Amino acid sequence: MNAIARGSVREAMSSGLVCVWVLLGVLALSGCRGGPEMVSAPVTGFNHTSAAINRFSVNGAGGHPLSPFEGGGTQVCCGLLPAQWSPELRATVEWEKDPNPDEISKRDKYGKLDKEDYKRHAFSYSVHKVTIEIPKYGSDFCAMQVHFLPCDQIRVSTSCLTPSHPNYPDKAYFQIKETGTCPTS
Repeated sequence: MNAIARGSVREAMSSGLVCVWVLLGVLALSGCRGGPEMVSAPVTGFNHTSAAINRFSVNGAGGHPLSPFEGGGTQVCCGLLPAQWSPELRATVEWEKDPNPDEISKRDKYGKLDKEDYKRHAFSYSVHKVTIEIPKYGSDFCAMQVHFLPCDQIRVSTSCLTPSHPNYPDKAYFQIKETGTCPTS
């Protein structure tokens, strides 16, 4: 076989190999699509406690800081939920809580926080992680709403309604009062 023929054979083998690799890549990627269809949902929080929620996340999607007894108003994009609800659907909520949000930290003459005083204050922060059920939703869910309740209890909702709407399903959370003591498990 002459040099020109050998070059043509090599080119054909080389392009054939590229085709095989491309085909394998397409097959591998199409195999990854076997899960449920996922849709994005903004994350918002409601704090029903006297503590501050410094940060929180739902299934890894971050939420905004919440002052005591505040919430709503701000949404962070985006968490993911399956388009179809299923009974085994859960949310993992992680948060950092400041039990003394009104405590004033010392500052230097330039207004910067005193590092040692801040460390002392931050020592009282607590970090929590809870996995809970996500209530049944239909095709018209709008956001993942996280309700921080007394005694480090969490509830998640996917309602399209806001607390000011008469049919808002989670109005009862706004009536819960802190008692100062929590049941021990």
